[in-house]
Amino acid sequence: MEAVIFLAPFVLIGIGVLFVAFSGGPGRAREAYLTRGGGFARVLFPLIFVGCGIAVPAAVIAGREEAVGSRGSLASTESSAEIERGKELFRVTCSSCHSLAAANARGVTGPSLDTLGALPPDRVLAAIANGGTGQDRMPAGLLEGANAEAVADYVSQVAGQ
Repeated sequence: MEAVIFLAPFVLIGIGVLFVAFSGGPGRAREAYLTRGGGFARVLFPLIFVGCGIAVPAAVIAGREEAVGSRGSLASTESSAEIERGKELFRVTCSSCHSLAAANARGVTGPSLDTLGALPPDRVLAAIANGGTGQDRMPAGLLEGANAEAVADYVSQVAGQ
């Protein structure tokens, strides 16, 4: 689908070049355009306008991926209430430090969770409990219990995608 969207402007330019060529040059093409002359122009112009006005936006809309609220492994699956809760808790608690594209988080001090690769939930839970790697860069115990588990489940599903 991306190829169609990329090629559409070039196809339309090619149609315009053909119109100029078959009209007998730029002067005659301009005259045909301004006077609505010739049967070729009467067919070509509506096709160009329909192509630009309907077909290209329709191709863009049809090419969009279905997203439930994230990217990666959750892009085309229904997210559960627990995953949505984990996403919201991540945004509130973690997004100021960590980058994660699925949550639209652009943190500056913590590691980017998109580049770490796949993270199992127990590793995320340990990082939350210990304060990251235990080097006092992240406060330990920012989240506890069910909240920490919700964030760990969410991060494990979308990190490294």
